[in-house]
Amino acid sequence: MSIHKEGRTILFILLFILVGINILVYMILNLPDVWLWVISGISLVIFLFFLQFFRNPKVDIQEDPNVILAPADGKVVVIETAFEEEYLNEKRIQVSIFMSPLNVHVNRAPVSGTVTHFKYHSGKYLVAWHPKSSTENERTTTVVKMENGVEILFRQIAGAVARRILCYVDKGDQVSQGKEFGFIKFGSRVDLFLPLDAKIEVSHDTITKGGKTVIARLS
Repeated sequence: MSIHKEGRTILFILLFILVGINILVYMILNLPDVWLWVISGISLVIFLFFLQFFRNPKVDIQEDPNVILAPADGKVVVIETAFEEEYLNEKRIQVSIFMSPLNVHVNRAPVSGTVTHFKYHSGKYLVAWHPKSSTENERTTTVVKMENGVEILFRQIAGAVARRILCYVDKGDQVSQGKEFGFIKFGSRVDLFLPLDAKIEVSHDTITKGGKTVIARLS
């Protein structure tokens, strides 16, 4: 288990602040020892709470060009047919994964291939499960074209708490299935738009692991 690069500065600053607060409380306030232990305990809980946001566990990837892997840890909240109008302009099966603040926040490529489209959209911060969050919230849209010519679209979506989406790929880049392509601080949602003939292997409320859980199989 390692700490993601996006959290190292934040955690260092937080640790500095918490240690400083504890030193000031100890030196200035004449509190009973029990209260000093309580304050130290609360500080430790706060630090561990933020620490788990930025954990980056090692994932052993088993690449398979016939499957779509989960792009994030979380829970499946949407499986439906939807018209994708930004790039594909056709009906697709939409599978959405909700990432809670307790999930790993690393986003992983569901397939290998070439990025044929990437766009960042500024927007609102509706709760991630709101029906309009996919089209109105701050988001990124990435499309990867596989070797067989199939294009898979996936979208990072900000939520009410998640206020920063990070995507490390751009048009023309090569991505590998299961490898990190982005990060969403403090959880949110990732949408997948899959071919209509894809065989969906998950159901509502399925718990997913990024780079491990098979979302669908291609015909």
